[in-house]
Order: sequence, then structure tokens, then C-alpha cells
Amino acid sequence: MALVTHGNSEFDRDTAVTRRAPGVYDAHLSAGWTIIQAVNGGYLLALMGRALGDALPHPDPMSVTAHYLTASVPGPAVIRTEVVRTGRTMSTGTAGLIQFAEDGSEVERLRVLAAYGDLGALPDDVRTTAKPPAIPPYEHCLGTDSAPDGRPAIPGSTAIAERLALRLDPATAGWAVGAPSGKGEMRAWFGLADGREPDPLSLLLTVDALPPTAFEMGLSGWVPTVELTAHIRHRPAPGPLRVAITTRNLAGGFLEEDAEVWDSEDRLVAQSRQLARAVLQG
Repeated sequence: MALVTHGNSEFDRDTAVTRRAPGVYDAHLSAGWTIIQAVNGGYLLALMGRALGDALPHPDPMSVTAHYLTASVPGPAVIRTEVVRTGRTMSTGTAGLIQFAEDGSEVERLRVLAAYGDLGALPDDVRTTAKPPAIPPYEHCLGTDSAPDGRPAIPGSTAIAERLALRLDPATAGWAVGAPSGKGEMRAWFGLADGREPDPLSLLLTVDALPPTAFEMGLSGWVPTVELTAHIRHRPAPGPLRVAITTRNLAGGFLEEDAEVWDSEDRLVAQSRQLARAVLQG
């Protein structure tokens, strides 16, 4: 058995997996990354990315698609991976996250299909119309530990908030004081509370770690992810990240969230789109 991790931050420890056999990994889903009682989808994506990074010959996640089948709970889990294809510059694999019911039967929580490559080997040519989000300076944004009137900013028991250094753009934080703007927007400075610098693996967490845009649309409650696809475009520079998430269409009880993540050198380092269920009662 071999422990698979890098570094000793809380994020690294909590996404560590142990290789039990070729393609089979033991994991423990930490209660520290929960929202209410459910384990955060971005944390789960990073955990799966850790296992796939060991199973595949290339170092970096480049495209990762996850289908969230059932809600994960803190505790032991098994990740089973399969190498689908390996090439000179990219490799593809799948992974499934398994937990066990009280009767011992297997329950699949998450299924992932991912393409890995070497971000450091990509050409430097960049042609883009994308621009970093306009967010007020870090010190002028709102921490997730408290709202302007002193109340907790994120409703409910959100252990993950203690592990993140989030500073929300006040223009997208009206929900925290009962005055949502009605717009499907969320913007923030993002980092890990213990100071760990970002890397391609932690970007899988970043794209799904902000409060949901549904809050600023006047909705409340859990917004579970159905499917999420993340594209990692560049290895991020040290320093805080800027994240912008938008929703344009809420219909039939579902909404999409499009996320962009920018690093301290104004580079677009990650993008994602997810489909999520929305609570329709305000």
C-alpha cells in the first residue's frame, strides 16, 4: 500500500489517497469540507483528481467531468480508476467513488472521466478576449466568517468556510444581509485558509467552492451539483485567485453556473460549467 499525496497542508492531507492495488485507492472523506452535512463537490473532484493523477502517466488534470450520483458523506470511501487511453501528450481515465451502506452494499457517489497532460509543456501563445473580473481590493471585500451586520455570512453549518480564505465582492453579497440583487453572479478573492498556494489540483476545488449564485438570485438552501466539467488551463502563480461565477438561466428547478478562475498574474487558469438543482422557494 502506498500513500499518494504532495505537501502537508490540510487540503493535501484531506485529499490523500492510499493505493491498495493497481487502480484501487482507499480514501477518507473529511467532515471539514462539508456544506450543511454534504461533502463539497469541488473537494470530491480534487480527491478524485489525486487518485487519477497517480493512475495516469501525465501529471496535470486538463479536463475533468464529474457526475454526482448520490450525496457523499464524511467517512471511508474507495476510488476505483481505469486507464482508458495513453498517448504522447495526453492520457484519459475514469474513476468511481464508492461508499458503503449500513448493510455493506456498495453505493456509487461520483463518476469521473478525465484527460490529463503536462500544463508546463503547453505553448505560450495566448489569444483571448477574456478579461479578469472587476473585484474591489481584497481588504474591501467581505469575509465569509461574518456579514456586514455581524451575522454568519453563509447560512447553516458550513465547515468548509473555515478552510477557505474567501473575500466576497460586496456587489454579489447582498444575500448575506437579506438583500440579494436578483442577479446570478458571485465574485470573490479565493485562497486556502492555511496559506497553501494554488496548483492544478486545488483548482478543481476552487471552481466549486464559492457560495452558489442561487443565493444572490433570492433562493436559499442546498444547491446540489448534478454534473460539473472543469478545464484547467494553466498552472497558477502564487497568490490569491479571483473567481467569477455567473448563471443566466434558471428553469425547471435547474440552473447552470459558469466559473472563471484568474491567478495573480492575470491569467485565466481554470474554467468550469456545472448543472445544479435549485430550491425554488425564496
